[in-house]
Amino acid sequence: MHIYNNTCFKKYTLFFIMLGITHFASAQMTQNYRSPHFWDNVSFGGGIGLGFGSDFFSGSITPSAIYRVNDKFATGVGLNFTYSDDHNYTATVFGASVLGYYNPIREIQLSAEFEELHVNRKFDYGGNIPDYKDEYWYPALHLGVGFNTGHVTMGVRYDVLYDDDKSIYGTPFMPFIRIYF
Repeated sequence: MHIYNNTCFKKYTLFFIMLGITHFASAQMTQNYRSPHFWDNVSFGGGIGLGFGSDFFSGSITPSAIYRVNDKFATGVGLNFTYSDDHNYTATVFGASVLGYYNPIREIQLSAEFEELHVNRKFDYGGNIPDYKDEYWYPALHLGVGFNTGHVTMGVRYDVLYDDDKSIYGTPFMPFIRIYF
């Protein structure tokens, strides 16, 4: 039994030494990878969204710019413009967001995005019921996970501040595609 424990100890010790060397080498590559020039670390891109169904359309465009702090973390700002049209409902939405992306490994991206949206919506009931117009600011905090292929990330995000009555989104879950260059 003493031989087994000694062998396991050596294997675990070797494993942690290799892990430390790998982490050190990765940190050195990260330091050499980033350019000292600010604009060399900035990427532009964003996302698009489309939703449609029977008598329903929703489209959004979300341009953004991010600064790559290192190979694992990026932060930035974005804009949002969304238009939705249902048979008795229309909404025009614009706003801005602050975002952060973290890649624990190259292929996986975790994201957090806080956006503040100005919502202008109209309900047209027709007939004897008067139309209803609503204008307000709506905050959203999206937490997401995606598969990263380099310039493109595809995944799903969840709005933790989702409100059935105020949100422009039909559900707190939303698929996304992000592209950065």
